[in-house]
Amino acid sequence: MSGYRPYQQIERRKSRQIHVGKVAVGGDAPISVQTMTNTLTSDAQATIAQIRRAELAGVDIVRVSCPDEESTAALAEIVQEVNVPIVADIHFHYKRAIEAAKAGAACLRINPGNIGSAERVREVVNAAKDHGCSIRIGVNAGSLEKHLLEKYGEPNPDALVESALEHAKILEDHDFHEFKISVKASDVFLAVAAYQQLADACDHPLHIGITEAGSRRAGTVKSSIGLGNLLWAGVGDTMRVSLSAEPEEEVLVGWDILKSLGLRHRGVKIISCPSCARQGFNVIQTVQTLEDRLAHIKTPLTLSIIGCVVNGPGEALMTDLGVTGGGSGRHMVYSAGKQDHTIPADSMIDHIVDLVEERVANIEAEEAKEKAEGVEAALPDLASAK
Repeated sequence: MSGYRPYQQIERRKSRQIHVGKVAVGGDAPISVQTMTNTLTSDAQATIAQIRRAELAGVDIVRVSCPDEESTAALAEIVQEVNVPIVADIHFHYKRAIEAAKAGAACLRINPGNIGSAERVREVVNAAKDHGCSIRIGVNAGSLEKHLLEKYGEPNPDALVESALEHAKILEDHDFHEFKISVKASDVFLAVAAYQQLADACDHPLHIGITEAGSRRAGTVKSSIGLGNLLWAGVGDTMRVSLSAEPEEEVLVGWDILKSLGLRHRGVKIISCPSCARQGFNVIQTVQTLEDRLAHIKTPLTLSIIGCVVNGPGEALMTDLGVTGGGSGRHMVYSAGKQDHTIPADSMIDHIVDLVEERVANIEAEEAKEKAEGVEAALPDLASAK
């Protein structure tokens, strides 16, 4: 026996818990998925529309840039019109941070050392305290402080971690502890090493990411390697996949990374073959269509789409629903790992969508029933407690 156990649970690093609005970060909270808007924040309607698309994709937290007064003015409207907490991205100007806190930002992304004098830092921290904001200390290999570059000669893990801990001490000296830290770099090796070193050096919750990862495909690969490495080691409390793509795409990739590691589950997880000459139907086109048709599903469900009988029955044993390509234009449908019925090719996609939606409706109804029974069972205890 090799000792390998399928679906082995990852043991996460123990960190303190903070809150970004209603979303808990760190401790035993689920790893949250973030993205950032690329609209002008001053254009409130465009920014709201983009955030809503990210919400449909499953985002937990959204960051918006606040480089000017027009942006922080629009922030008040934005936070009222969306359903997820908003992080205000602040660089250098301390007044923007104070304005963002007053406007309803759930978190301020700053580097305390870049804000200015000790008095200005104190004003920002007081604004965060007064308005219930948390803070993200955002260290980036591309913008390290001059004294650290002179000390280390170049961005390296030691320099990133030292910067992060220096900023953390500034906040702690102001008796502020509702903060998380990121130490991002575009180099996978540098970022992973810095995060691992920081994880050992403190118990602050960590926001992980590979910054400026690249295009949709290349950035997805790069982020999956870096974030997957960290998450597998138990490091990371909240994450962003940084792509030169629309924000909702970052969210979808983030969820796929978490689902692949068994860290979170949302929506339909499709297990599909790469297709070959044995396929009984066009697997690639079918999967693409099903991903679009089932994008609205939030309840976790597994679906196998396999083009032939070589691996199909085996994969179907491990999924809630499955389809295996067969002969004469008919394909086998599996339910709970067992052969259930066959369907003709021309109605296969509609049929699969119907089966998934029916299964989800049954799951949701059962969960609602269990919840109602739990409330009902608790009523006598509540009455006696009075």
